[in-house]
Amino acid sequence: MHAKLIEILRCPKTGERLRLEDAQYADEQIQHGWLIAEKSPHRYPIRDFIPRFAPESNYTDNFGMQWNKFRRTQLDSFSGQPISADRFWTSTRWRPEDIAGRWVLDGGCGAGRFAEVALTAGAELVALDYSNAVDACYANLRHHRNLHVVQGDICALPFAKGMFPFIYSFGVLMCTPETARSFAELPPMLAPGGRLCVDFYGLGFGTLFHAKWICRPITSRMQPQRLLKLLQSTVPVMLPVSQLLGGIPAVGRLLKRLIPVANYTGVYPLNRDQLKEWALLDTFDMLAPKYDHPEPTAGRLRRWLDAAGLAEVEVFRPGHLVGRGTKPT
Repeated sequence: MHAKLIEILRCPKTGERLRLEDAQYADEQIQHGWLIAEKSPHRYPIRDFIPRFAPESNYTDNFGMQWNKFRRTQLDSFSGQPISADRFWTSTRWRPEDIAGRWVLDGGCGAGRFAEVALTAGAELVALDYSNAVDACYANLRHHRNLHVVQGDICALPFAKGMFPFIYSFGVLMCTPETARSFAELPPMLAPGGRLCVDFYGLGFGTLFHAKWICRPITSRMQPQRLLKLLQSTVPVMLPVSQLLGGIPAVGRLLKRLIPVANYTGVYPLNRDQLKEWALLDTFDMLAPKYDHPEPTAGRLRRWLDAAGLAEVEVFRPGHLVGRGTKPT
């Protein structure tokens, strides 16, 4: 952890400033230590360069497991394709020069696929996740000196309010216990004039009739290790079937949803081995989470943005459902 991060950290329970105690340094960073609230008894460990504001086990354990196992799979630098960068810039409509040198919050970083894009553009990036996916993110991106990784709850953010000129959260909020509440925690963190961008796997006809909803009452209750082992044997069978159905003219796009597997054939320019790995990763990703709320609708998302007092509100669908807004100055 870089020492300058302490200036923007706050106790997530009380909002108090935090002081550093028992710090141990390595490579000019704080490797271990404690963050102590100024007046209350709350204290939070720094472990392996990451401040930890979350219990070791929580409802996101499946995400921690998947991102540590598939640590590099969806990084553009590993896949050789600008899949994450295209989604990032298309959704945010920001420019690299907008975020260069500015504080940016990634609300739900996973292994850091979008964090890598922002860091490469020069952002002073805070990558937050509730799961131990933060360890995968740090391992992937620690060579960026402008990286700050924090393990914390998006519903109890450990930051000073009004701190971030830019905030984004992609594909995360619908997997929290209360999507609306999780969204509502982000706008107060914006600096005056700050810009927010969120995206969702929106609620639509295709979403409602996806075969995953038949499976999730069982798979979301399974131990993640057991589910992954099951998928390692079934995804190699389901993927070719989905690909076959997806190739049927006119109706293929709908028919392939009858098979509960993530099929990116014809969607992303991945080779055969990559298609298999992405299929396993994202099939686990859609079947394992404890929470998966297929919301909001475009109208509801716009109301959330308006209720947060944001200006220049835009809701559009370049693939995922995207909402953007700016905090008035």
